[in-house]
Amino acid sequence: LSPGMESLPEAVLIRILASIPAVDLVLVCRLVCCQWKNLVDGAALWILKCQQEGLTRAESEEDTENWQNFYFLSKKKKNLIKNPCGEEDLEHWGEVENGGDGWKIEELPGDFGKEFPSEEVRKYFVTSYEWCRKAQVIDLRAEGYWEELMDTTQPKIVVRDWYAGRSDASCLYELWVKLLSENEDVLAEYKSETVTIPQDNDGSWTEISHTFSNYGPRVRFVRFEHGGQDTLFWKGWYGVRVTSSSVTVEP
Repeated sequence: LSPGMESLPEAVLIRILASIPAVDLVLVCRLVCCQWKNLVDGAALWILKCQQEGLTRAESEEDTENWQNFYFLSKKKKNLIKNPCGEEDLEHWGEVENGGDGWKIEELPGDFGKEFPSEEVRKYFVTSYEWCRKAQVIDLRAEGYWEELMDTTQPKIVVRDWYAGRSDASCLYELWVKLLSENEDVLAEYKSETVTIPQDNDGSWTEISHTFSNYGPRVRFVRFEHGGQDTLFWKGWYGVRVTSSSVTVEP
């Protein structure tokens, strides 16, 4: 400990500590002395770090006690689904069911389709004349969401998917998401209705989303599955189109 550091006013010390990377604060600075441990475990330091980095929380959440978790969750927020738009063919998607002519990846907007609302999305997966499904299992610990965080804070787990039909065909779509324990027990799940898109649809993209909260302890994995088919049984790829799937852990 540098000479004189312990005699600094707390507000000054907090300003100095706020310039240190968050991981080092928790893993190194906390261990220096009781005073530093109390500051790293307290709210003031993390409120300052949030302010410095423009991380804001809704008014209703101002009374939430754990600003450290809020900081880490805000910084880590990213899509945990790999290859959500088919840029890597079917890479990272497991338990694939290839009904009919199977899954195919096409370029937007596709025949009888519409552009996607975001320009970054350039491709989509499309289903065939029998049921096509694919799934991805996310290991939360491997993604950096430690056990105590998941068990105690129980941050929101937000699931989103986008689907569309082609305007000359009718089709079906389903989304099924499970929160799993270490032993793959189902602790919470969401299953959409089977969405029917009629043959005279306009080909536009629709977002579906679900937020898991207060799901209890022991969640270690998220299993995301979606799929569909066309209902005219035309050979080829006239079934539902999906893209931009996402799973995020949020404060």
